[in-house]
Amino acid sequence: MHSTMERWSGRVAVVTGASAGIGAAIAHELVKKGLKVVGLARRVEKVEELSSSLKSEKGKMYAVKCDVTKESHVTLAFKWVKENLGGVDILVNNAGVAIDSSLIDGSTEDLKKMLDLNILALSVCTKEALKSMKERGVDDGHIININSVAGHIPPQDYFCMYAATKHAITILTEGLRRELVARDSNIRVTSISPGLVKTDLPPKVVLQVSPYLNPEDIAGSVVYVLDTPPHVQIHELTILPVRQRL
Repeated sequence: MHSTMERWSGRVAVVTGASAGIGAAIAHELVKKGLKVVGLARRVEKVEELSSSLKSEKGKMYAVKCDVTKESHVTLAFKWVKENLGGVDILVNNAGVAIDSSLIDGSTEDLKKMLDLNILALSVCTKEALKSMKERGVDDGHIININSVAGHIPPQDYFCMYAATKHAITILTEGLRRELVARDSNIRVTSISPGLVKTDLPPKVVLQVSPYLNPEDIAGSVVYVLDTPPHVQIHELTILPVRQRL
């Protein structure tokens, strides 16, 4: 397939949860490809460190402090993007949390954290990104949701609520695709569903006994999705480490 990645050079991508793990790897890779990348995170100092390490790359990294579970923070972050960079062309909804919490006796607070970050924050960020695209007449933008294989298969042990939030992302991705089609929009939406990835989320004991992916593997999949021609939509991309048992 002929590469079309050059068409994104100089354009603006917002990556949520960009301070570490998958988000940091995605931001890093997009800057290398020449994009202006806005990294949203509560730990903004981590994004600033990443930005400093990328000064010699083709693109540029911007750090914006934002708790995406707070709608006012999200609104201000996208306002900053509009005022400083013009607006958003790509949104990567990466921020998420997985808590090993029982539905029977787990804390309501833990359950709510997953619902607020994994579903509602993603939805609010998506709404703001699409608003930005509409205001500027951008009809070739891209929304990428970092999902999970847990969004497609029965959950294990006490991760039922986490799996439920990821199942929700599967539905939200398809729902958004249908809404965009109904509006004759060429904006694309993609769900990327990794298996086990070596980040801060999985328990260390799991990483010791199971094959895993690296954050850079997921960053590569984001580039692959963006690199497809404008008429091609990778709607769902599932990535597993070799020999992972589901």
